[in-house]
Amino acid sequence: MSLKDAVARFVHDGDTLVIEGFTHLISFAAGHEIIRQRRRELTLCRLTPDLIYDQMIAAGCAKKLVFSWAGNPGVGSLHAFRRAVEGGKLELEEYSHFGMVARFAAGAARLPFWTLRDYAGTDLPRVNPRIKSVTCPYTGESLATVPALNPDVTVVHAQRADAHGNTQIWGLLGVQKEAAFASQRVIVVVEELVDERVIRSDPNRTLIPAAIVSAVVVEPWGAHPSYAQGYYDRDNDFYVAWEAISRDPAALARYLDEFVYGIPDRATYIEQQPALAKRLTARAQVCAGVNYGF
Repeated sequence: MSLKDAVARFVHDGDTLVIEGFTHLISFAAGHEIIRQRRRELTLCRLTPDLIYDQMIAAGCAKKLVFSWAGNPGVGSLHAFRRAVEGGKLELEEYSHFGMVARFAAGAARLPFWTLRDYAGTDLPRVNPRIKSVTCPYTGESLATVPALNPDVTVVHAQRADAHGNTQIWGLLGVQKEAAFASQRVIVVVEELVDERVIRSDPNRTLIPAAIVSAVVVEPWGAHPSYAQGYYDRDNDFYVAWEAISRDPAALARYLDEFVYGIPDRATYIEQQPALAKRLTARAQVCAGVNYGF
């Protein structure tokens, strides 16, 4: 379905929402559509909220952020996020990176919590009462626990899928698989829709199976300014430029008006920036075929 229809059907006010991706394959297109549809009171979850969550916070979509690190990677702060926190308009729930991974893993496994060691000697349990201590029944060791995270909806950007929703990703991975399996609803946004035979010919790339996918959306360049390996590169210039835009509320409002509210869809976003394809389109570097025959 279209991204507009997928968001209208599967993303609701008050939802716990995940847009995952670790530098790579971040669905800015989905975030922009959620802003356009003026969703409110969302709990946004992600290991590394970056520019898209800064934009969603600036647009008034979020009431809470559940995270382990927030910033503009390689550049600096997220200033809309910072203003919201300093103004008391955004609730925070903070974990370590592995704490968030553990929450998704527990959610995917339908377990109530996950155990880990990495909070020993830190202040995070003091500021986050959801991190609790337990005693291992086998060794007597004191361990930390984090609760399962089961989002209402997870959005995953990927290179390709078939019409059933069998979704393939290659390159740098985050916790897309765990977040998808933990979620009630899953929207997959892809660069390319391919025939089922293509998926079956290379099964090891299938990260998310059709059985858990609610919607498949074809949205070329849907991850810009992040990247999709094999399709286009990361737009580092955009990340650098966001520092000044994010610092200035008026500049940020103008950006949203021009590139989100003022256009109907991602295709128009790309049409407005014709130089992107020339600057960022990936060069061909194809691996040799793999024989799965017997």
